[in-house]
Amino acid sequence: MGLLLAASHRFLALACRKAFHRFQHQAGQLERVQRAKLSQLLKQHSGQSISYERFAEKYPLTSYADWQAKIEQSRQCGKNFLSAGKIVRFKPTSGSGEALKFIPYTEIFLSELDQAAGLWLASLYQRHPQLKNSTHYWPVSWLPESQRQLLESSNLNNDSALLNASRHILNSITQSVPAEIAMAQSADDAMFATAVYLAADKRLGMISVRSPTSALQLLEMIERHQPEITAVLTTGKWPRPSLAFLPAPKSCEQSYKLKHLNLKDPQSWKKLWPRLSLISSWDTASAEQWAVQLQARIAGVAFEGKGLWATEAVVTVPFEGQYPLSYQSHFYEFLLQDSQQLVPSWKLKQGDIVSPVITSGAGLIRYLIEDELEVTGFYQQVPCFKFLGRKMTVDLAGEKLDQSMAAQVLACFKREDYAPVSLLGIEQCSLKKPHYILLSEGNGLHQPSVEELDRQLKQSFGYELARDLGQLDAPEIKHVDDAWHYYKSLALHNGMLEGSIRPEPLKKMRTKIY
Repeated sequence: MGLLLAASHRFLALACRKAFHRFQHQAGQLERVQRAKLSQLLKQHSGQSISYERFAEKYPLTSYADWQAKIEQSRQCGKNFLSAGKIVRFKPTSGSGEALKFIPYTEIFLSELDQAAGLWLASLYQRHPQLKNSTHYWPVSWLPESQRQLLESSNLNNDSALLNASRHILNSITQSVPAEIAMAQSADDAMFATAVYLAADKRLGMISVRSPTSALQLLEMIERHQPEITAVLTTGKWPRPSLAFLPAPKSCEQSYKLKHLNLKDPQSWKKLWPRLSLISSWDTASAEQWAVQLQARIAGVAFEGKGLWATEAVVTVPFEGQYPLSYQSHFYEFLLQDSQQLVPSWKLKQGDIVSPVITSGAGLIRYLIEDELEVTGFYQQVPCFKFLGRKMTVDLAGEKLDQSMAAQVLACFKREDYAPVSLLGIEQCSLKKPHYILLSEGNGLHQPSVEELDRQLKQSFGYELARDLGQLDAPEIKHVDDAWHYYKSLALHNGMLEGSIRPEPLKKMRTKIY
């Protein structure tokens, strides 16, 4: 296995090197590359090639709602009604307004994502050469049975499936956890099985997740079920019949190590995984506090933030300490926050606050991604960004609270031992009108009163007006031991996909859990 693993990494690194060199060599030709990309995409989608200036006049800004009918038609008929490209699969994701939306992944679109994935992997191998002698963990998101029946491919929520066929095969050899885990009966079963496979893997070198809370949950799962996982590694048998479809990993060596470790000690994880050298996750905006916790949880391991990689498009990738635009992937425009003007990537200036607008091989044209970015500088001509957070507002009764307002409310009540985590807008409730809930954890003695929370929220004119008109009921405070666990349970209850859930300072939920 060791020789096969090392050989697979060598071939994977070679396969990714082309994207790395192309990114470097063409970074001084941003406008030329982007105009050529637009021309290529328009020929594929409509059979015609027009200038960017004509394109900007002809096509309006769009959202998922504008494409939903054609996407559903494509799903039902098995034919692409968005563009000429062949649809390989539909990738599910949780939207802000829809519980579930499906993004068409065509062969062309997958090749666009492959450019970014290849660049990122080549950069990782260059900066962390020890990764060539280890296995990696990329997340495989669990799918509920009801949603599984809507999908045709088992690799829909497997991050490594973003690579092209040859790289995907090579990458599968280097993976620590099998993709079949996504077919577990419950999210808890999937997480338990993932924890067991990770604990069994003495060659684990990288943990790459989207949200840092996902990694924290896995570490907590291993710690909480330490005796149970130790038994699985000793016997090679699952204690849960629901996991019988998976081969149970067996490792007496890892079982012995795990049994004698104090997993509350940050140093202990390197004893379980001696080759672990890198953890990668989101680390900005609402993920920042969780990323700090994750880094404190495991000592002696490098950490790298992720670029902005939405289900609909890749926007930025980590590269030489910055997050430059993945300009080789799609055609990019940006909606300026101050003027609401759409500009191409080559006209951005440092300090601009923007939202990305994508035209891609998926067939989506001028598709707005509701994220907010700041232009922090440039890699040659390529703009680099900092992720500021989701742009979306919550509007239950015309109040239109935004994330900056929610962040101010959370910061107002934060104490050293008391953490407000999220402001939840509850849309439907049999006992009350729409209302907001402050979700918190820590020392409950420091939680604010409902009156204090209401007073802070009334600093928003829209909220105050909605309360005065009786359109919103009084807010509530939900104080729990584990706020992230409650947040995730509530999101799953509201139909979101586990892999799409991230902690946000402001989130609309249709219903609440009593």
